[in-house]
Amino acid sequence: MSRARIGRDVAARLEANPFIKKAKVDVAQIYYFPDYLNDAECDMLVERIDANRRPSTLLATHDDPDFRTSDSCDLDRWAPEIRAIDERLAHLLGIPPEHGETMQGQRYAVGQQFRAHCDYFHETEAYWQDMVDQGGQRTWTAMIYLNEVDEGGATWFPRAGIRVAPRKGLLLMWNNMLPDGSPNYDTLHEGMAVLEGTKYIITKWFRENAWIRTAVPTYTSPGRDS
Repeated sequence: MSRARIGRDVAARLEANPFIKKAKVDVAQIYYFPDYLNDAECDMLVERIDANRRPSTLLATHDDPDFRTSDSCDLDRWAPEIRAIDERLAHLLGIPPEHGETMQGQRYAVGQQFRAHCDYFHETEAYWQDMVDQGGQRTWTAMIYLNEVDEGGATWFPRAGIRVAPRKGLLLMWNNMLPDGSPNYDTLHEGMAVLEGTKYIITKWFRENAWIRTAVPTYTSPGRDS
């Protein structure tokens, strides 16, 4: 019930904002906010990602060796310039900042990708109890593109039928849950391979309860280029 309430409250808040547009799909709640970050904010975040990136990880092993081949960076949420963006996002969605995970930066070079996946946690996986202890299920995702990409790198929702090309400063948000609060498989999405250039984004995931960071095992796709 709390997930359903969060979904209703956030959707109502976003739809009341004149700068935000709702995607014309019925199977998922997906929203756009063009030019949410300015050029200086985007450039600062790109610099932070480049300085602190590491191979992206997964919570479970996967048969596809090239499932996730990007780099990631956990941004310092207490750095003043990061905290301002972090808490601004929480306020935009109307979710308490303490429900948000650490904002993560991602970098995709040519050929790198993140195959189709859902952001919510699968409750039958071995990691689920760790996620419960950390704050429970992921509800909303907020993702911001930090630069233009020469070719490729779109975010594709194959079941919802939309594809979003990277555009500097564009904020993309979606509810990972159905109206009843259960996981919505139609939020399946893919970070398509970059064909030319480099793609930078930041992602902010929100939990149903306050997030408490704990150490959990993670895995790297073996096909990731070093």
